[in-house]
Amino acid sequence: MEPEDRGRRMGRPGTPAITLAAPQRESLVVDIARQLLSQLLDGHLRPGTRLPSERQLSESLGVGRSTVREALKALDVLGIIEVRQGDGTYLTRGTSSLLPSAIEWGLMLGQPQVLDLIEARRHIEVIIAELAAERANAEDVAELRTHLAEMRAAPDAAAFVEADIAFHLALANAAGNSVLSDILGSIRSLLRVWIRRAIHEAGETQTTIAEHAAVLAAVERHSPSAAGAAMRGHMDAAGGRLHRSLQDEDSGTQGAES
Repeated sequence: MEPEDRGRRMGRPGTPAITLAAPQRESLVVDIARQLLSQLLDGHLRPGTRLPSERQLSESLGVGRSTVREALKALDVLGIIEVRQGDGTYLTRGTSSLLPSAIEWGLMLGQPQVLDLIEARRHIEVIIAELAAERANAEDVAELRTHLAEMRAAPDAAAFVEADIAFHLALANAAGNSVLSDILGSIRSLLRVWIRRAIHEAGETQTTIAEHAAVLAAVERHSPSAAGAAMRGHMDAAGGRLHRSLQDEDSGTQGAES
């Protein structure tokens, strides 16, 4: 197969065409998995759709079938696809229910859709903190204190993550803007994945607790500028922890391939 033929739309009668580009410098497995996930998130495939065969994908990309098989296995583990022995590979769920699993896989792969969500969350959280500092009443502040206390007393990572999410959702409620609150609530899966990975990378929770405490203190003082600055600092620090975790995983993946 000539190089220019690679990346063409592959398919056969009764199967969807998937456009894939030839892998460049990254791990072949990671690159193929990223491209497959991107296609599945486009929303043009229905649950139950049969995907092109390993052979077709292998020929299209100019890589071995074992590499394609490993990429499909990763998506199979996440429940995004189902590999039926002797029958083929099928998409198991629709786009909306794919999102939580796609976030977990997409974060590791640097999926553009997920990175866009992260960027949006940063700006939304800063606005929410500023509005909460303007509008929070005594009950709002008391709820934020409760969730911060739950973070401090969390017996394990799972409990900490849930208390952390509850803090951010309570802050959004205190902001008094239903649209912003709904937006933050709709990306709860992103929050859960982000927080879990960030605290795992940090290896401790005290830094995150201190960042939340700074936001709460600014809200208590009813200082929008201080609250916005504190939240911006938290988002930047948490984002840094997240990206370090992604780099660590990517290095480990590439090392395993070498």
